[in-house]
Amino acid sequence: MIAVAIDGPAGAGKSSIARKTAKEIEFIYVDTGALYRAVGLHMLNCGIVPEDQQAVSAELAHVDISLEFKDGDQRVLLCGQDVTDLIRTSDVSRASSQVSAIPEVRAFLLALQTKLAEKNHVIMDGRDIGTVVLPNAQVKVFLTATPQERARRRMQQIEEKGQKADFDTILREIQERDYRDTHREIAPLIPAADAVVIDTTNLTMQQASDMLKQLIVKQIDSDKNSH
Repeated sequence: MIAVAIDGPAGAGKSSIARKTAKEIEFIYVDTGALYRAVGLHMLNCGIVPEDQQAVSAELAHVDISLEFKDGDQRVLLCGQDVTDLIRTSDVSRASSQVSAIPEVRAFLLALQTKLAEKNHVIMDGRDIGTVVLPNAQVKVFLTATPQERARRRMQQIEEKGQKADFDTILREIQERDYRDTHREIAPLIPAADAVVIDTTNLTMQQASDMLKQLIVKQIDSDKNSH
């Protein structure tokens, strides 16, 4: 099985690029951020403060998350309910960032993520895939972009849904998220030593996807030649 690990900060285009590429080469796309969002949503639903490590850890026994793949698209099930769309709010985004700093949450989700990679060709994206979740992935990429460009993209996504968005607020949230992700004690956001860094600031999604695809095809060819 070939595993592709994509890491990078929020808004760098990880999910869009990974999803597009996975579809084109018929790999399974796994959005690990959605798993943390599901945990965050569960805690909010239970009235648990996402930063309360003790309460969150105790509640994990009642969290049942699974993934379904329909036509190559990932659907997230939380305790049997499809929450794919419910986990995309700013409240859940904040909660997911907070629970992701809790070691017990990361350990809880690690098993689910590694199992998926053992059984399928996967493109998995997140913030510690190449360093912690899939350290032996054959292809590792760190996607990044300037905070301003990531805020602009996020604002565009929100406005496309017909909602109002404030650029300065989004930029501040992204910078706060970056700080939390890079400064947490457990699995901080850093490129794996053997990752290829791709800056998407001035790239179209197609250009970034093509670069990723080239790396994967090169790995597939290398595997074929070594057997």
